[in-house]
Parts: sequence; structure tokens; C-alpha cells
Amino acid sequence: MTGGPARPRPAARIRRAGPASAVTAVLCCAVLLVPAAPAAAAPPPGTSAATGTARPGAAPSGGADSGALPVIGQSRAAGRTDGCVKPSDKGTDRMPWAQTFLRPEAAWQLSRGAGVTVAVVGSGVDPASGVLGDRLVPGPREYGDGDSTRDCVGHGTFLAGLIAARRQDGVGFAGIAPEARILAVAVTDSAGNTTAALLAKGIRDAADGGARVIAVALPVQAGDEELAGAVRYAGGKGALVVAPAGPDQGNGSGSGSGSAEVLAVSDLGPNGAPPGGGSDSGGSGAAGSGGSGGFGGSASGISGVSRSSVASGGGSGRIDLVAPGDAMMSVGPGGKGYFTGSGPSFAAAVVAGTAALVLGYRPDLGPAQLKDRLTSTAYHPGTALPDPRLGYGTVDPLAAVGAPAPAAVPPSSRPAPSAAALQPPSPDPAGRQAIVTAGAVLTGVALVTGTALVCTAGRRRAWRPGRWQV
Repeated sequence: MTGGPARPRPAARIRRAGPASAVTAVLCCAVLLVPAAPAAAAPPPGTSAATGTARPGAAPSGGADSGALPVIGQSRAAGRTDGCVKPSDKGTDRMPWAQTFLRPEAAWQLSRGAGVTVAVVGSGVDPASGVLGDRLVPGPREYGDGDSTRDCVGHGTFLAGLIAARRQDGVGFAGIAPEARILAVAVTDSAGNTTAALLAKGIRDAADGGARVIAVALPVQAGDEELAGAVRYAGGKGALVVAPAGPDQGNGSGSGSGSAEVLAVSDLGPNGAPPGGGSDSGGSGAAGSGGSGGFGGSASGISGVSRSSVASGGGSGRIDLVAPGDAMMSVGPGGKGYFTGSGPSFAAAVVAGTAALVLGYRPDLGPAQLKDRLTSTAYHPGTALPDPRLGYGTVDPLAAVGAPAPAAVPPSSRPAPSAAALQPPSPDPAGRQAIVTAGAVLTGVALVTGTALVCTAGRRRAWRPGRWQV
């Protein structure tokens, strides 16, 4: 019959992708799976990406304009006749450049200096700013009226803030060890002048008061047996003496902190270099920050004691470490406002705070071990160590606290590091991982592509074996 029922038309067959389309799809997926090559590993805070050396000039997150703040120095400005330093009415909530560079908060997860007493031997420590609270312990005053909480110069108060000012919500400024205790020991007159004998007595007082770190506001003059004996006494009591390598306004010919037991510290500025291009300058100082030599040149203002001054030198002594010390910001006497200051004494306070962090985490360290740890974990310059301008490098709070303890080696048998011993950094493990991962993915792409081609060919033959001709 010719009029039979019409056959239904087969449904339109879905067109399968050809081999080229399959390969394209697989390659697109592979591109998404291959990790991007990582950027060069970021250097640790405060280091240079090019060299790995100290980079104290790292861009700060802010901080008060030091030129707008009143200045504090190791002594009252030359010729000043209006009495003690006046309270500051300047405030800011921004973080000072030195904190941005050092990032002490990275070490605060391990230690904030709790339980460690740091003595500030200098002009006294005024409690009016409130940043120390009940962690300020008044010690003896070796000269003048009142107790050690009277600070006519403001220098000791400034240093104590750098060491242990508490953290405050909405305020960028804080001390390196914000939970450490401060023992105030006053050894200067109302102008900042003192003598080697008074300074030695202050160091002994600090050791007797239980301080584990003694931050001396003035250089410990080399060659003075009374001072050397006081430093040895402190070491026997378990305290490390940290002092500036020279006066903040060095312009003389004397030596700085030359005693081997003293950790001598010099300063760096926000540009990442020692002031004046080297340590010989002692410290740049802020304009008008101090009198002769930065802390009183002559002790003529103190009657009944030797006229030999601790502050006659220009800081040509040994340098063990460097730290931020110029254009620094901290508190002062009489109120809650901020001041600025520049010089090695402020860098020494930063290192003293770091030492307190270390002892808060490793309380069993002795003075020699603590000094060795601070120098061995510093950002070393790429020169023979110790460098005459930078010592063993820039202090590193996080590494000093958290680095694994090295095997004990007697100091006398430990060779001095040299530039030749500095090895280049190992290849970036993240880069190696990316290469291995990319290779594995590409191998998988090849296998998937081959499988797709075979499957496409099989579907064309309806999965029937091909005909072979013999």
C-alpha cells in the first residue's frame, strides 16, 4: 500500500563537540587550575627586598610631625632660664614611624614584657601621662630634691614611654614592652647634669631594686673604674646594662659606652641611615634638644661632687646595635601630650624594651646570653661584623623573642661573623611549589586531552572495532 502511515521523523540529534572543542575546554580548565607564580617573598618588616638588610626607612603609617612637637633632650636647652620642661598639649592617634618599622606587636603574641623590671637611670620618670600606671616604681634619687618621679628635664619620662607605655584603644603610640615595669632612678640635677660617680651609684641602685634590664640615659664612659665596677655588679645581679654609644649631641673627643658588658646602641633615622652618615656623629639631635654635649657637658651645676662629667664625649666608642632613635615620639612630664627627641639615648630605650620582651618569654637568660641573643638575631648588615657604624645590625624584636635558641657555644670560642659567612638566601619554596604544581596540572591536561580524542573517535565508530587489512 502506498498510503501507509508516515514514519515519524527522528528527533534532531544533539551535535557532539569535536576534538578541537574538547581540547579547548580542557585547556581552559587547566589555565584556571594552574596557580599564578607567586610574587617575590616579602622581606621581613624593616628589611630591604633587594638585600634583606635593615630598612628602617620603611614607609611609616603615620606619626606626629616631629617638627610640630616640643623637643626633649638629655639636658635642658642651653641658656634656658624658664625652669623645667613645660607640659605638651600636642596629641595624635597615629603610629610613630619607629613602631611601623619594628612591628613590636608581632612579638606581643609571645611576650609583652610582663613580670620584667626595666630601670631607667637618668633624670627621673614623671607619672602624669598615665601610660605607665601602677607599673611605675619610684626608686631612689641620688641628687637633688624630691623623689625619682620628679623629672624637670623630661628625658627619663620620654625613655620610659618608649620602653613600656601601655597600649590604648585608638592611639597609635605604645612602648616596645607595654606590660613591663619601670623602676625610676634619678641621678641628674634639674638641668640634666651628672657625674660618673652618681651614674655608677644609680646603676647599683637599679640592680639592687631587682631590675633585669638597666636603661642608662647617658653613655657609660669607658675607662672609669667606678662605672665599670657598677656594670659588673649589675651583671652579677642578673641585669643587662643598655646604654647609648654616645651623647645625643656629641661634639667632643671622649669615648662612649666602651665597657664590654654594656650593650652599646646607636641611632638610625627615618631615612634608614645613621645621622650624619655614620656613627661618628653620635646623634643628629633635634634642634635645641640639649645643652653642651646633649647632657650637660660639665657637672658644675652639682656642688660637692667631682666635676668630672659623664657627658664630655662625642660617642666614638663601640657600637653593638642600632635602632630607631631620630625623630622619635613619646610622652613627657606634666601631662598627656607628646614630645619629640633624637639621638642614641632614644635608640637605647628601644633596645631595652626589646630586651624586656625577650626576658618575658625567656626569663632564664643571663645578661651575657641576653646580649648575645639581641645581637645574633639583629638584621645584620652585609659587611664584616661588627660594622663600625651599625654594629651587629638593627634590633629585631620578633626574632629576638621567637627565634629558636642556638646551641650553647662559649663566647670565647665563637668566631666573629664576617661578610664572607653570609650565605645567599635559599630559593623561594613557594616558587618551587608553583612549578611542581603547574607541571602536574599540565601532565593531567595531556592525559585528559588524549582521553577526549580517543572517546570522540570511538563515538564516531559507535564503539565498533576498526577493520584491519592484513
